[in-house]
Amino acid sequence: MREYLFMALIAAAVTYLLVPLVRRFAIRIGAVPEVRDRDVHTTPTPRLGGLAMYGGLVVGLLVAGELTNTGKVLHDAEGSPVMALIIAGGLITVTGFLDDWWGMDAFIKLAGQIAAAGVLVSFGLRLTYIPLPKDWGGSTSLDSTLSTTITIMVVVVAINAVNFVDGLDGLAAGIVCIAAMATWAYSIFLKQSISGDRIATTAAIAAILIGCCLGFLPHNFHPAKIFMGDTGAMLIGLVLASSIITVTPVDPSVIEGMNRVPVLLPLLVPAAVLVLPLIDLITAVVRRTSHGMSPFAPDRGHLHHRLLDIGHSHRRTVLIMYAWTFLFAFGIVALSTIGVPILLFPVVILLALGVLVLMAAPRWRGRGGLHSRGKSDDDGPPTGPMPPILPQTEIGRQVPPPADGSQERASAAGKPVIPAVPGRS
Repeated sequence: MREYLFMALIAAAVTYLLVPLVRRFAIRIGAVPEVRDRDVHTTPTPRLGGLAMYGGLVVGLLVAGELTNTGKVLHDAEGSPVMALIIAGGLITVTGFLDDWWGMDAFIKLAGQIAAAGVLVSFGLRLTYIPLPKDWGGSTSLDSTLSTTITIMVVVVAINAVNFVDGLDGLAAGIVCIAAMATWAYSIFLKQSISGDRIATTAAIAAILIGCCLGFLPHNFHPAKIFMGDTGAMLIGLVLASSIITVTPVDPSVIEGMNRVPVLLPLLVPAAVLVLPLIDLITAVVRRTSHGMSPFAPDRGHLHHRLLDIGHSHRRTVLIMYAWTFLFAFGIVALSTIGVPILLFPVVILLALGVLVLMAAPRWRGRGGLHSRGKSDDDGPPTGPMPPILPQTEIGRQVPPPADGSQERASAAGKPVIPAVPGRS
């Protein structure tokens, strides 16, 4: 456990220290795009924060490979996960960097995502079977072609799901951090149930991912000083997908008897940790294609936009979505550890949805509420500066003070000064 904490702290420290350097670099090369209509922030903000996260990832992986217990597991693991993540992460980081700096066609970016997923597959990080209950035909082993195809699809979907949800300060980093924590907890439980120890490849990857996200959040939480951009969103999506792939046991029989629904757990846990990004991804694709738009065409209809539109503040919207992710991810993990019948899963999910709908409802703003007193319910400064207060004008012309000195006398008497407009009484 101490090795996991050490890996996470190293990744967090490196990411945190690199962010100011990356921010200055982004400003110097002009990676500070103008504010778009669909954006929530009001001032141009540097991107490329993912470069710092990649630095934290690389250092965390290299340090993990040198630790006593974790290093042995990583070196003995199939697929050389350290080199696989460094190379695949570097490829997806370069793709995101070019997109954040110059802009990139959606299909070229998709090609970069497929290439990064292909690197993982070439190193042996792939899904080898589909876990299904015996009543559904039993677990199905995958041949090389099918394994490669499904693994690439899973990685690309995870990358785009995280990228789609990255729309508010601190949102993507926080959601992925919570998802990685749930994956870490599940992998520890799984490893201990199988072999009696707690050192696992998945847990090491998840711990480093947690550190990268925690190191970036202080710079990215509202009001953000820097955005991770596609550089960071695609990177953490790739690493999260890698942890989900490696958590699947090679032999389905090793988890028989752990739970009443043991075989389904490798499917339920990844779905739970990615439930919010996946819902946002699916609804965005359906919404855009139904309007005759490209699935990659940007719009302002994401879940976080809807929460803002119904009256939530920036920070409260982010915290609500954190709560959604935590409830689904850790709810499934907790149920998997205590042994429950399969029918209880949908019941718990329905109850969770009911709670979350109530959480998402805007506060009742009656008489005496925050808005009636002229106060804002946001708990942080605005993303951009307030517009300047200009002097009263008429048809773009500044009105000079009256020549009879009435303005000076009224000001001295403590009375409000209302400048006179020529032609009005």
